[in-house]
Amino acid sequence: MSDTLGPVATAVRSMLDSAGGGRRESEIVATTIGRLVASGELLAGDRLPTVRTLAKAVGISPTTVSEAWRSLSSAGVITTNGRNGTRVRALAGSAAPTRYRALGTGAETFRIDLSSGVPDPMLLPDLGPSMARVGRADLTSSYLDDPVVPGFGEHLASTWPFPAASLTVVDGCLDALDRISAEILPFGSAVLVEEPTFPPLIDLLERLGCEVIGVAIDAEGPVPDDLARGLGADPVAFFTQPRAHNPTGVSMSERRAGEIAQVLRSTKTLVVEDDHAWGISTGPVESLGDLLPDRVVHIRGFSKSHGPDLRLAAIGGPSEVIERVRARRMLGAGWSSRLLQLLLLDMLSDETVIEAIATARSVYTSRRKRFLERLRTHGIDLDDGDGLNLWVPVDDEQSALVALAAAGVRVAPGAPFTLGGRADHLRLTVGLLPESDADWLAGLVASAARSGASARVSGGLAPMSM
Repeated sequence: MSDTLGPVATAVRSMLDSAGGGRRESEIVATTIGRLVASGELLAGDRLPTVRTLAKAVGISPTTVSEAWRSLSSAGVITTNGRNGTRVRALAGSAAPTRYRALGTGAETFRIDLSSGVPDPMLLPDLGPSMARVGRADLTSSYLDDPVVPGFGEHLASTWPFPAASLTVVDGCLDALDRISAEILPFGSAVLVEEPTFPPLIDLLERLGCEVIGVAIDAEGPVPDDLARGLGADPVAFFTQPRAHNPTGVSMSERRAGEIAQVLRSTKTLVVEDDHAWGISTGPVESLGDLLPDRVVHIRGFSKSHGPDLRLAAIGGPSEVIERVRARRMLGAGWSSRLLQLLLLDMLSDETVIEAIATARSVYTSRRKRFLERLRTHGIDLDDGDGLNLWVPVDDEQSALVALAAAGVRVAPGAPFTLGGRADHLRLTVGLLPESDADWLAGLVASAARSGASARVSGGLAPMSM
């Protein structure tokens, strides 16, 4: 165990001197220590300098170092034990998913709930016929069997948006994001995410001790100049939703995909694509996989199209990443249910199911289009977008939420979808909204968005469809 003051103080001072504005000193200190642990310069058991010693050596406040130590401790990277001092303990953290919880349903009941982001259960295909055909439980001959049912693997390979070196199956898109992140992101890693983005992703990355940097998006996808700015932090990965982006509904254009690939081409940044709305999206997915060979991990979710309780998503991309995910799962879950894989495979080839999903896609598109049309009559003009969700600007988020709740309507607050907790949008899952309710609800939302006070529609509220 060596004296760590010298290397720690040198690294912290260098990071503080080179850091741009907008970041707290305590965050910079915590990130620096995390990177020293990740690189092996600090080893498990190494004793760190005391708060006052490091503060004096670097020329910062002891309070700043204490805040950094608390952040590292909550993430499980260091442990403090009285007179034994503070030592490195490179373990996973236990931070609560605060943004995810902010979207929780709570105990209240609402006349209409557009907060969840889930598909309409009435538009999901019937599992019964496929379940009757897949009635066997002898699919596993060994715990070392391939985690992907052969027929399903062949289907994925033939329909993947680019030639993937390796494929596997996990328990949904968020599980995929979790497993990929755990394998590729050491504590202290810089990562880029679209902003706004899916709140659990931010929670997950912060729990891993990452420096999370937002990349703005417009009607065509991530903004190239903003992405280029974020690359200054030497990010390990860029997380993107290539179509039906949650919460905005944006899909990346072919032109923008080419621009993004050009920005990333000279870097080592891994791209993680989350195609969570596969099956219900109207447009094609513009994957970067063909443009950046061996640099893209693509996730395909089946929850929105075939049902959340199937708990299945596929991951395809570089063998280095996919095989690490597979190997780690062998020490835990092992594989995703092969019965569910066969069930999904049967549904993917069943004409009745294919027609049901096409119908659902058409209904979601019609509901979205009708609501957008009605919003425009009230002065809120938003891009068409795709998928289940709509990102609505408001003057005051909290006032708008209260006004809608008073009228019996629940929507999701926008703040959890942003890194800085910016409170100027609401997310509405318009995929759950019958077209018959679009007129009165558009007026209600527009009123709440503009005034931030009373959300009333002239003539009163229309009766709620059941």
